[in-house]
Amino acid sequence: MPGKESVNSFGARASLAVGDHSYDIYRLDAVPGLARLPYSLKVLAENLLRTEDGANVTAEHIRALADWDPGAEPSTEIQFTPARVVMQDFTGVPCVVDLATMREAVAALGGDPDKVNPLAPAELVIDHSVILDVFGSADAFERNVELEYQRNSERYQFLRWGQHAFDDFKVVPPGTGIVHQVNIEYLARTVMVRDGHAYPDTCVGTDSHTTMVNGLGVLGWGVGGIEAEAAMLGQPVSMLIPPVVGFKLTGEIAAGVTATDVVLTVTEMLRAHGVVGKFVEFYGKGVAEVPLANRATLGNMSPEFGSTAAIFPIDAETLDYLRLTGRSDEQLALVEAYAKTQGLWHDPDHEPVYSEYLELDLSTVVPSIAGPKRPQDRIMLSGAKAAFGSDIHHYVDESGGGQTGGDRPHKPVTVRSAERGEFTLDHGAVVVAGITSCTNTSNPSVMIGAALLARNAVDKGLSSKPWVKTNMAPGSQVVTDYYEKAGLWPYLEKLGFYLGGYGCTTCIGNTGPLPAEISAAINDNDLAVSAVLSGNRNFEGRISPDVKMNYLASPPLVIAYALAGTMDFDFDTEPLGTDPSGAPVFLRDIWPSPQEIEDTINATVSRDMFTKNYADVFAGDHRWQSLPTPAGNTFEWDDASTYVRKAPYFDGMPAEPEPVADITGARVLALLGDSVTTDHISPAGSIKPGTPAAQYLQAHGVAPKDFNSLGSRRGNHEVMIRGTFANIRLRNQLLDNVSGGYTRDFTVEGGPQAFIYDAAQNYAAHDIPLVVLGGKEYGSGSSRDWAAKGTVLLGVRAVIAESFERIHRSNLIGMGVIPLEFPAGQSAASLGIDGTETFDITGITALNDGETPSTVQVSGRRDDGQTITFDAVVRIDTPGEADYYRNGGILQYVLRNMLTSG
Repeated sequence: MPGKESVNSFGARASLAVGDHSYDIYRLDAVPGLARLPYSLKVLAENLLRTEDGANVTAEHIRALADWDPGAEPSTEIQFTPARVVMQDFTGVPCVVDLATMREAVAALGGDPDKVNPLAPAELVIDHSVILDVFGSADAFERNVELEYQRNSERYQFLRWGQHAFDDFKVVPPGTGIVHQVNIEYLARTVMVRDGHAYPDTCVGTDSHTTMVNGLGVLGWGVGGIEAEAAMLGQPVSMLIPPVVGFKLTGEIAAGVTATDVVLTVTEMLRAHGVVGKFVEFYGKGVAEVPLANRATLGNMSPEFGSTAAIFPIDAETLDYLRLTGRSDEQLALVEAYAKTQGLWHDPDHEPVYSEYLELDLSTVVPSIAGPKRPQDRIMLSGAKAAFGSDIHHYVDESGGGQTGGDRPHKPVTVRSAERGEFTLDHGAVVVAGITSCTNTSNPSVMIGAALLARNAVDKGLSSKPWVKTNMAPGSQVVTDYYEKAGLWPYLEKLGFYLGGYGCTTCIGNTGPLPAEISAAINDNDLAVSAVLSGNRNFEGRISPDVKMNYLASPPLVIAYALAGTMDFDFDTEPLGTDPSGAPVFLRDIWPSPQEIEDTINATVSRDMFTKNYADVFAGDHRWQSLPTPAGNTFEWDDASTYVRKAPYFDGMPAEPEPVADITGARVLALLGDSVTTDHISPAGSIKPGTPAAQYLQAHGVAPKDFNSLGSRRGNHEVMIRGTFANIRLRNQLLDNVSGGYTRDFTVEGGPQAFIYDAAQNYAAHDIPLVVLGGKEYGSGSSRDWAAKGTVLLGVRAVIAESFERIHRSNLIGMGVIPLEFPAGQSAASLGIDGTETFDITGITALNDGETPSTVQVSGRRDDGQTITFDAVVRIDTPGEADYYRNGGILQYVLRNMLTSG
């Protein structure tokens, strides 16, 4: 993002002529040493050259990149200024709420509210709000969109206001596509042009799968909404120069193997290797053989690897994709000329220096799924039945009846349905089959493959099982176009895969309710049933509250499991049914050939589909255009709104920050184990009757049928606080074998069980600060800003864990919560902590002297007087993060800077 001219210490500023145009650029070859760097670090180097101001970005920072030691531990902090910000509506709404609130806060402190305006292009795609209430029918899409508008009109009016009130802020309306697919098909520039400057397209996004754009050579990753807001306001992202893992690709994938199988294999490899906090960069001769759609699929899963980014460099395949998706000839010429001039064009014969090296021969990849609760737990399809038979024992109570057949428990239940007839449900039944999520719906090879498999299945007389909730949610309208052109929609529909919506549906938990009789059978009999989806996330409790076991699979395999109807199935030896002549039909009999998939893509996917669908992408349909839009530069809050409320973060904020203080007399709100994800922490999914969030809504006149999802109410902090730590699968070890959003309330004699929200309110009334204790990989998963916002609004001052995942640790600091780690090799259990203690944390005040202490002392006192003391590692990793913490959060820091910047 150009702003003030660079100090240009290295004389890097130059001109680049492309056709009839000339652009200012900052040449990387002006600095010796940059040419050897990995592609991704060259992008960072250009960013520093262009934004060098002698203060936040200095010549020393640029030299640190030129002198980068691939084997050293990251130690140099740099300030990365992303070119643009991309958001989805769940996380975007609170961003706009905060910006609107900041305008009022600036005015209240005597500043100019119009300063609160995006300084970098910000684009929001509404894709997370459609819920699959209706499925398996021709009118599913229209009815789901109608329901979406009924539920979300307040939010959508607010976003339309924001589009008019803020400069450089655009909204892609509902029913258009999934943010990451819209990003690669339309929003991404690969090379940006702004104010006469040409520079690499980089972005941060309010969804962890922003990394999908890495497939286009665009360096970007997911951040919390609070970081995204700061980036929109010109605040750079503070980061350490990361290690870069070189991932060499060789060979070609075999027939019958999909991009999904490749990405699940890579996920397993990189999780096992350990890439948290690192960049992954694909290189080698095999890169040229990887189609762009497959690159995007690999980039998309970067959060599942654990890496910050997973990027492919620019090459001829990049240009071919940009051309296919309707980018102009001028843009193509610029991308090629700029990349070649800057040494950013992929040279398969050149091997950059990397911190670590991995290699995959694509020909060794086999068909796979992953589950039943983590994306890195890959299972070869040939062993899927056996793996299910082993895993099912962890999901059922084998002491309470039922029967055992073979090596696994059974509990057959007869279900009678007016619409679906009579059938038997058992453990392992596939009740959700969703072709959904950005991961795969952008990829014509797997989408066409799925549709051809559906055609072959219908031709053989096969059908989906009646208990399967089927879903087809493409990532953009282009998919619908090429399905129609190929004549494949009727076959998908015959199997129940009607268009349900364009958006992130099953993968985000917007699966919608299962048919009532199926839901009742599952819950009345405690059945462990399954979902199979072509997504990236399968964490516990995420897909549906009725479903315990979730599996990731390619779109063709999603259809195959809908035909099988159960995870207790071996596709190699068991037929999916019989053809009209009575012959058994196996999966291999209906699997389309690679040649047929390729021929169908070549015959149906065309440039004009993209240019037509994106010609007026910000205009929206008649529903969007008819929404009444508020006017004015500050928003008129409606006190009666249960969707959008003024944020509380700046209430009573002084112009100067108060000194940070130690924490005394704190109680434990939750004692949690390993792999607690942001799904466990952040409000998401449906709003369960009887919970604090439901109680709040009903008290404000909202009927249960209109609760909508927690994600849709992210603009209302009152709802979101009540949904924080409320996931039905959360296990708070302060309680014995209890799941859900509960804790012990020690403000009451004996510490009885209470809702976490209710206990937090009682602690606040007694001025008692709170801490959360966690295990390994605390906060893994999506970049959910509300996981941090809800934490601080509940009164939590510190989180002490064995280790943190990158985004959530950063977000905690961004909200003024200090992240601390137990001493290496220690845990709450090893230290004898049971969560009933009262804690003091001392040494935090050293931050007031401009230094970040490496450790602080934590002391826990039990009721019997016994004390447990240890030194906790302070995970404030950069000076920039220390500034945020001193200010009470990143937004407060940015706001105060606005007031003093003149």
